Amino acid sequence: MSFQNPSREEIGKILTKAKRIAVVGLSDDPYRTSNSVSQAMQDAGYEIIPVNPMIDEALGVKAVSSLSEVEGPIDIVNVFRRSEFVVDLAKEAAKTNAKVFWTQLNVVSDEGATIAEDAGMTVIMDRCIKVEHSITT
Repeated sequence: MSFQNPSREEIGKILTKAKRIAVVGLSDDPYRTSNSVSQAMQDAGYEIIPVNPMIDEALGVKAVSSLSEVEGPIDIVNVFRRSEFVVDLAKEAAKTNAKVFWTQLNVVSDEGATIAEDAGMTVIMDRCIKVEHSITT
């Protein structure tokens, strides 16, 4: 993979500035990783926006079906989908005002990274946002 993540220091700065995280693939099942990670981020003070057409709400917040339905600014698009979905999600994120495109552990796509970077987003891949938050902030 030719993609390079920002430094830990840079990731810390991103997480310190961010307020709103749109979580693509957020499950309403508390036993799913997307739910527990997003719960931890919500507990840390971030506003979580569930993006999942299969659920009505998660973590007490009404879900939207797609990134295009998120109202207001998006600081981070956090992706909990498999790698084969990243290119389409990057294209969708590129049409928003998102500043950061972030994929969770084992989710990588050089093409998706290029699309997001070309749209002006900072890209972080194959990193757990909860772990990075605990390390860098």
